[in-house]
Amino acid sequence: MPKNGKGNVLSATSPQTGRRPGAAARDAGAPPRRLGLALAVIATAQLMVVLDTTIVNVALPHIQDALHFSGSSLEWVVNGYTLAFGGLLLLGGRSGDLLGRRRIFIFGILLFTAASLIGGLATGQAWLLTARAVQGVGAAFAAPTALSLIAVTFPEGAARNRAMAVYAAMSVAGGSVGLIAGGLLVNYADWRWVLFVNVPIGILVALLAPRVLSESERRPGNFDLPGAVTASLGLAALVYGLSSAATTANGVSHWGDTKVIVSLTAAAVLLAAFAVIEARSRHALLPVRVLRSRDRSGAYLIALCVGTALFGMFFFLTLFLQDVWGYSALKTGIAYLPIMATVMAMSAAASQLVPRIGARPLLVTGSVIAAGGLFWLSRLTEHSSYAGGVLGPMMVTAAGIGLMFVPMSLVSLTKVPDGDAGVASSLLNTGQQVGGSIGLAVLGTVAWSAVASSLRSGAPQGHALAYGFSRGFVVSAAITLLTAVVALVMLRVKREDLAGINPMAAPAG
Repeated sequence: MPKNGKGNVLSATSPQTGRRPGAAARDAGAPPRRLGLALAVIATAQLMVVLDTTIVNVALPHIQDALHFSGSSLEWVVNGYTLAFGGLLLLGGRSGDLLGRRRIFIFGILLFTAASLIGGLATGQAWLLTARAVQGVGAAFAAPTALSLIAVTFPEGAARNRAMAVYAAMSVAGGSVGLIAGGLLVNYADWRWVLFVNVPIGILVALLAPRVLSESERRPGNFDLPGAVTASLGLAALVYGLSSAATTANGVSHWGDTKVIVSLTAAAVLLAAFAVIEARSRHALLPVRVLRSRDRSGAYLIALCVGTALFGMFFFLTLFLQDVWGYSALKTGIAYLPIMATVMAMSAAASQLVPRIGARPLLVTGSVIAAGGLFWLSRLTEHSSYAGGVLGPMMVTAAGIGLMFVPMSLVSLTKVPDGDAGVASSLLNTGQQVGGSIGLAVLGTVAWSAVASSLRSGAPQGHALAYGFSRGFVVSAAITLLTAVVALVMLRVKREDLAGINPMAAPAG
């Protein structure tokens, strides 16, 4: 069997994947002793991107007082980041494929870091909102390249599975870390530090990245400008429309609002135009070949469902803990710590189990467990205890999600040509981001409608909130259970593909 210059055995070219011998190893080029540091850099970047969706939430009242935001404009401190992030993910992933993943990764981190510094110095509303949107742009370039860098830096098998486990843990834990960090910074420093905290971390990541991550090959091809425009605007319109559609706390539905109808209609038209452009383009932003695999398409659907359920769970559970039980933001974040520990433990277990039993059994089992935890959480009332009403179901849900993230990420990148790893990664991120917007819109409508109905019947505020949120958790459980159906129907990937075992490889010797 052939060896490279360092004496490492290279697998023969696989007819199934079409990849060159040792493609991942050559693209990566990082010596084994640096793989741990490389993973730390990638995981830290992912943590920064994810926690910034929640760390600012804790500071919103302080931001409102300092910069005199109105209630309606304050939401754009969060939405500005979300729209730019979700709308540009596909462009960010494809840029890494064409221009070099490490180069785009560092660009995204530096842009995110600079925007964090500028946002922390804001003295006006437009200043802060612009900085938050630029943060979202940086995140859109950093996030998909971070995941694709795992695919080309870590060799297939145990090393890549462990890296995916850490990445998955950061993806889930980021929301909780953001709440804790935001609570600490607001309580003991100033609201500006929820943005400033990114600066030293981002600079460190950007300095270490060239030393521990090797550059991928630049690929021939031109940017698909029509595809980039229609995809970015279409995704942004979809996220905006769904974010604006949810029924509010007073029970008023916004699904019929003009801005919601216009946004969702525009999203449908733009995304349909994007599909037509991609089918005809020689340099497609999203090559159709990436979606031809039923395994990858199944993984993206699962990511959509998981994002829908997970965002809804965090949103409503946070409101319950603070509005019904009177928890502070910091105490709420601490209450989520067991989720972080459980997800990390179960992701590590999943990385060991994937090569032994395959992705589909883990995804089916994880979805059933997570659905059970969410259904248990729907039994929560204003009189429940933390241990029995929140901690137990939260741990079960986290265990199920932890089992799902690693196989879902691995399947999304299995048999992807090296030149498409970035766009394949961006689709996974896009699925979660759009799923989160769907979750807050659909689950919000269910929950707040139930709250309003309960209040009209004369129920106390605490009971009405608990009842309404419980309806949302039931829907979350049903959506999570749907992922088991998707896994059973669509996934056919073999465990050998995820274990890095190539049955077509030449025998050693």
